[in-house]
Order: sequence, then C-alpha cells, then structure tokens
Amino acid sequence: MAELEELDPDELDELLGLKPKFDVPPAARRSLESVGILAADEGGLPAASLRNQPASIVRAALSGNKGPVVSRWGHILLRRALVSRLAAPDGMDPAEFAGLRAGLLNRMGEYGAAKTLAQDVDTDNWNESLAGAAVQSYISTGDIVGACPLARFQSDLRDDAEWQMLRSICAAYAGESSRSRNELRRLRSRDDRAEIDVLLAQRYAGAAGRGGSAVNLEWEGVDALSPWRFSLANAVGAEIPQNLLEGAGAYYQRVAATAPMLPLAQRIGGAELAAREGILSSAALIDLYSALYAEQGRDGEAGLRAARLREAYVGADPASRLAAIRDIWTTSEQTDYARQVLTAYAAARLPANADMADDASDLIASMLAAGLDRDALEWGEVVPVGSHAWALLALSQPQRSTPVASGPVDDFYGDDDSTDQRKTGFLVAGLAGLGRLETAARQEYDQDLALDLDRSTRWSQLIQQAAAVGNQPMVAMLAGVGMQGTGWDKMTARHLFHIVSALDRVGLSDEARMIAAEAVARG
Repeated sequence: MAELEELDPDELDELLGLKPKFDVPPAARRSLESVGILAADEGGLPAASLRNQPASIVRAALSGNKGPVVSRWGHILLRRALVSRLAAPDGMDPAEFAGLRAGLLNRMGEYGAAKTLAQDVDTDNWNESLAGAAVQSYISTGDIVGACPLARFQSDLRDDAEWQMLRSICAAYAGESSRSRNELRRLRSRDDRAEIDVLLAQRYAGAAGRGGSAVNLEWEGVDALSPWRFSLANAVGAEIPQNLLEGAGAYYQRVAATAPMLPLAQRIGGAELAAREGILSSAALIDLYSALYAEQGRDGEAGLRAARLREAYVGADPASRLAAIRDIWTTSEQTDYARQVLTAYAAARLPANADMADDASDLIASMLAAGLDRDALEWGEVVPVGSHAWALLALSQPQRSTPVASGPVDDFYGDDDSTDQRKTGFLVAGLAGLGRLETAARQEYDQDLALDLDRSTRWSQLIQQAAAVGNQPMVAMLAGVGMQGTGWDKMTARHLFHIVSALDRVGLSDEARMIAAEAVARG
C-alpha cells in the first residue's frame, strides 16, 4: 500500500489501466492529407502548392518570422495563407507543418486562428511543437479546458509547472475533484512555484462541480503579469491590480481585444492595436464602439469617440460628418491609422467634393484600410496629380492603361516631408512592382534615392523564384518574412518592391495594391 501511495497519479492510472485513451473510429479521424480551416473554394490558397517545395525553405520561412508584420494588409494576407487548407511539403510531417503555422499565428496575435488550426489535427497526432502552440493559443483565448484532451491523452508531452497545473484543472473538470485539489496543494507547497499561479488554478478548478472551499487570491509580491495569470484571472473574474496592467505589453492588448469576458472600455485600447495590425476588421472595430455607445453613451474618452463615430454616419450634412471623422482621427496632432480603420465606411459615404480636397488623402487612406478601393477611386477627378492622395489612387486602382511618368512623381517628391523621403521611395517601389512606372523614371529615382531595387539577396531570389512558378502560399510566407517589424521605418523600398512584384505576378494583385498604398499612407 505504501508503494502505491508513492506513485505519481499518472503512473497509478497506467498501472491500473485507468489512463484515458484516444479512441476515435477510423472513419471519424481527421485526414492529414491537407490541414487548415480555409479551403480553396472558401478563399484559401491552393492546397497542393507547397507539396513539391523544399521542406527546409518552408520551415525557415515559418520559424524565421518572429512577428508581427509592419503592414495591416500584409498581416491579413499572411493569416490567409497560414490558415489555408494546405498539404505539407515533401519531407515534412503534417503535424510539424501545422505546428509551425500555429506558432507563427500566435506570434502575430492570431490566437483564435492558431487554436482552430491546431484542432484540425487529431490530438493523438500532435507533436511537442504543435502541442506547445496549441496550449499557448488555448491560454491566450481563455479556453483553458480546451487543452484538456491533450493534457489527459498526452500527459507526458511536457513536465513544467504550468503543464502540471493545467492537468490538475482538467482532472477537476473530468470529475476528479479530490485528485485535482491534492495535486494543486502539493504544487503550492513547493518553494519553486509562484503562489499566485497555483491560487488561480485552484480558483478555476474549484468552479468544476464540487470543487472545494473558496480561494482567496493574494497579489501582494507579484511584480509581473504572465499569459497564464492574465488568462485565468479574467476567466474567474478576478481583478488584476492596475500596476500590473500598466505597461504590460502589446500581447495583453491583443488578447484583451477579443476577450468577451472583459468590460468593453478595457477592450477598446487593445482593439485599436488589433485593428491597426490587421487582427480585427474595420467592421469588428465599429461593432465594438457601437456596443460601447449602447452600454455607456458618451461617458469617458472612448464614449465620446463612439458618439463622434455615430455622428460620422448620421450627421445632417457632409461637412458635419467630415468634422466628426476628423475628431476621431486626431490624436496628439497626428492621424492614428487605427482610427482611419475605424472610419473607413463613414469616409466612403462622403461625396467626392472639391470642397473636401484638403482631407482627400486621409479619407482615401481610411477607405483603403478596409479595402474600399472603388469608393476611393471616386476622388480621382478631385485630387491634384502628384499629390499624396493621387499617389494612393495610382497604387490602389485595379487597372491602369498607361504607366506613370516622372512629372507627377517629381511633384510628389517635392512635397514629401517624410524621413529620408521614405514615402517617395515607397511610391517608386510600389509603382515599379506593379509595372506602372516608366522605365526612365524608375531608373532616375532608383539612383537619386539610392533604392537599389534590383540588388539581389537570398530572400529576393527565393520570393521571385516562387513567383515565377505561381506559388501563392510560398510567396505570401516569404512576403511575411520581408515585412517583419513594428513600424514602417523597418521596411525598405527594395523589400516592398520585391513583395509587391511577386504578389502581383502570382495573381494576388489586390493584396499587392493595398500593401503598396498602405506603405505610402503610413510611411
């Protein structure tokens, strides 16, 4: 009896034949032929595209991208590629391929997409990489018990403190409350475990049936948040001290943006970051502000902004609607791109009018943030050739019959006050990548601005080779590698040229146009 008491619970279960087993009929098992959540006929990329690609290049493109990417439209494209239902490259295990994609989705802040992608693979086929990415996504989305099939069927994948707490929580939700309480008590008694982590796990496990006595959470002495603490505290409705939330980092803002259990006012800041990066759509951000307005009216700064957003739609005349849009845009005397995402559909409702020409550039940038290029093009007869607004339209129009000459680019260059004339460099690179710039003008600006568009690197060779054979997923993933960074100051005109050119060549012209226009708008 003493020997039995000393056994680990998992060892005892296995000895007695009680350990849960993955038992799904063959007909109900998910195929590993292609893994993903977006089929080609649903907007996904072609399933067999990567099958004959070198596994080493695909692996490098996915693991080498540390996220996020500088471009909102680049993020949207990369997410589409990663969640597409794709076959793994030859020589790569499908579970590894899914794990690499889920891991990158997590690094991009796409935790819900990462979780859904992981769930397209049966749990008994998960390897350590896929399991790690899946658990991170479960924690980040607040779906703690979603990881229980993995924790119970493949309990030996990990052996860290977080994993042990997760297994104990899952035991409680499987009806093993006594076992869960005992395991968490043992964890709490060990000096090398953070007490608040175990207390949160006890509180969460206690919600399962007859979980035991109440747990008092003590945050004193806790000097930092972690994904585990943030997720469990939100899940059990515990208030996190304000000093831990202040300056906690972008991760927590992204998680808060889509956390339904949090107050709307707390989600707004994260939602704007998520919209700026491409995680949330313009419509989703509008819905969040609409719900906030319905809940609290004009109270607080966010409430006033929600009221101005309402005015941007229902104002008595275009002038009043434009005034409301301007108020929403302005923060610290500059236009916030997240606010342009927010006002995209309101901007599209304004008539193209010469009286509003001074605001045309920001209105067009706002519309393009949501892909409303047809509405934006209505301003083509209003804006001066060579202006900032003209540049956005020259890049975003679906078709162009004649190339752009050097004259309009000269005018744009002369008014460009961006750092190192970055916007002019992006304009030249975007037009060249789309094949819309006269050869003489391209050569002139390539030399004057030291753009070096034709310089070859290993990355540029790979993305152009992928474009030459029409491989959309490979081009999208390599484009993601070239767009890593937290701001457009991390992007070069040469990278933009190769990205836009490759996307255009493989039939992803819409994304190429939007990325090029966004570069000029935000550069």
